[in-house]
Amino acid sequence: MGKIKTIGVLTSGGDAPGMNAAIRSVTRAGIYNGFSIKGIYRGYEGLINGETKAFTTEDVSGIISRGGTILKTARSKDFMTPEGRQRAYETCQREEIDALVVIGGNGSLSGARIFAEEFDFPIIGLPGTIDNDLYGTDATIGYDTTMNTIMDCVDRIRDTANSHERIFFVEVMGREAGYLAQNTAIACGAEAAIIPEDMTDADQLAEFMHRGIRKSKKSCIVIVSESPKCGALYYADRVKKEFPGFDVRVSILGHLQRGGSPSARDRILASCMGVGAVEAIKQGQRNVMIGYRFNDVVYVPFSECIRTDKPFDKRLIKVLDELSI
Repeated sequence: MGKIKTIGVLTSGGDAPGMNAAIRSVTRAGIYNGFSIKGIYRGYEGLINGETKAFTTEDVSGIISRGGTILKTARSKDFMTPEGRQRAYETCQREEIDALVVIGGNGSLSGARIFAEEFDFPIIGLPGTIDNDLYGTDATIGYDTTMNTIMDCVDRIRDTANSHERIFFVEVMGREAGYLAQNTAIACGAEAAIIPEDMTDADQLAEFMHRGIRKSKKSCIVIVSESPKCGALYYADRVKKEFPGFDVRVSILGHLQRGGSPSARDRILASCMGVGAVEAIKQGQRNVMIGYRFNDVVYVPFSECIRTDKPFDKRLIKVLDELSI
């Protein structure tokens, strides 16, 4: 491939607060460094269907404070097929897009890796996911805002829990990672967190139930990572059966967690990562995710950020245990 002149940018998968800040950053840093920028609407599906627009600095004015993504987002079944990816590549050729910046999570970057390998195409990934589950970066775009949203919701729920002496199981997102649940539990002063990295058995359930009840007169907050088999409803049913004397409620926060104006931390992170993506393209980097570690931009190969499990700091479990007595 010859000299890169035009960069395409898209958002894919679930939306995350700060995606707009990342789009703005890629657009303005790209134009500053002499590239043309094309926004691609509706993720990989839009790339397949040729939904593109040439972006100027004006197109991204005033979006840094907005949640969601102005480029829209979608999950594309067609992109999972060789035929769909071929059509996406043809769009890149037709629109004269020489490189892509893909903002998304694990699934989005997995698709980027396959596309890059099949067509020898330069792609830079930005970790846009509230789950904070991508290896190679201390934080992902949207994670901090979502923690603050959950914290605000749980603070309100605790008012009701205390007033009615109830036990609340609050289910949060996170897929197969417990970062949101564990850290928001600490931030909210919850009695326990149930996370994939430290699955709770019957004895542990009894332990934190008794500990929380002694502390706060039958009111108790437990943060639970979403799970199709062992979510908040599952644990609430167990308490009803094993501790029938207690008033139990469930609050599933759902997509409420994704929305809202991004926090200052997410705006700064997305801005630095966007500039880092353009710099990576200038340097000839390809097929890497922009990570942020120890306050510095790093390049993480797709093969590492996707396939390597992000280490979970088990010390956080000890912190919550000691503070919830």
